[in-house]
Amino acid sequence: QVQLVESGGGLVQAGGSLRLSCAASGRIFSINAMGWYRQAPGKQRDLVATITRRGTTNYADSVKGRFTISRDNAKNTVYLQTNSLKPEDTAVYYCNAYVITPDYSGMNYWGKGTLVTVSS
Repeated sequence: QVQLVESGGGLVQAGGSLRLSCAASGRIFSINAMGWYRQAPGKQRDLVATITRRGTTNYADSVKGRFTISRDNAKNTVYLQTNSLKPEDTAVYYCNAYVITPDYSGMNYWGKGTLVTVSS
């Protein structure tokens, strides 16, 4: 019913930048919070950043000052600008969104992830 599709991942050298995008489609009335999470090999999935519909943001301490989350409500899209990347940022990055469908029910959705690899 609702799909989240991430894009923008890839291989980058330390100090470089990538811009991740996540577009939501399907039976959408509105989207509340959106966010990015990441999971490194052998580790749990951790929060990277979240943004409310009105634009209030929250960041993990490890990415503050380097990553910026933003969204375009008209396009149901959330972005993550990642700068000054470090090898420890290597992970699969997942998009998350709390979607309200036309029947006014709400549910949390996840994308399938996009791989970010930072070489030293």
